[in-house]
Amino acid sequence: MGDAVDDEQVEQAEPAEVLSAGLLLTPARPANAFEETVQRLLQSIRLGLIGPGERLPAERELAAMLEVSRDTLREAIASLAEAGWVVARRGRYGGTFVSDELPVALPASPGTADDPFVTSGRLEDTLALRSVIEVGAARRAAESELSGNDRERLWQAYEECSAAAGEQYRMADSRLHLLIAEVLGAPSVIPLVADVRMRVNELLDGIPLLAPNIAHSNEQHRAIVGAILRGSPDDAASAMAEHLEGTEALLRGFYA
Repeated sequence: MGDAVDDEQVEQAEPAEVLSAGLLLTPARPANAFEETVQRLLQSIRLGLIGPGERLPAERELAAMLEVSRDTLREAIASLAEAGWVVARRGRYGGTFVSDELPVALPASPGTADDPFVTSGRLEDTLALRSVIEVGAARRAAESELSGNDRERLWQAYEECSAAAGEQYRMADSRLHLLIAEVLGAPSVIPLVADVRMRVNELLDGIPLLAPNIAHSNEQHRAIVGAILRGSPDDAASAMAEHLEGTEALLRGFYA
């Protein structure tokens, strides 16, 4: 496809941390501190920033990151524990950990008219929002002066996505798209990408994982990352648009 990246272009030294676990753990607004704390923790878990079996930051650190009281944080964590998303472990190496087996969301049934996620208007709104945000993010990332560490992280995220299988694929896919938003250096874009990824993933949860689609997506991911690393904004935007159009076609096929 003419987008292949020279493997020597990205140094494969020590593995870099692809995404910080605290990327979405930003301050909650006081009026809805509990609800927004739950939202930020859930987004971090569901988008793979804190994976199954991994430990959440210590309570004092996490409360400071979210700018909430420790009581509010404890209430949020207790609610997530009750719902099966996290578990508390005691002892020297204790703390709060993401559950090894995450709760399975009930997928929406295609054609269910009273479900807002499968109505035509909701579907088109989500797809339009994703196109506007993610195509622009890919373009700006390609225009950015990336550090050597950011370049390594992008390539590592692509490789992790290519190697992921089954239930792990969607999480790795989300991490790659979030990283593209992070490296462009505009913090306000990150929660927008996270929100649209959550919406798209809820739709994708209602359709099967198709091996040919995953293989095609990995080729497109390589084209996107390659264009960003080459500093080619038009190619990056075009590759991202093509990638999103493939997902749109699948979702319209199952839901429209």
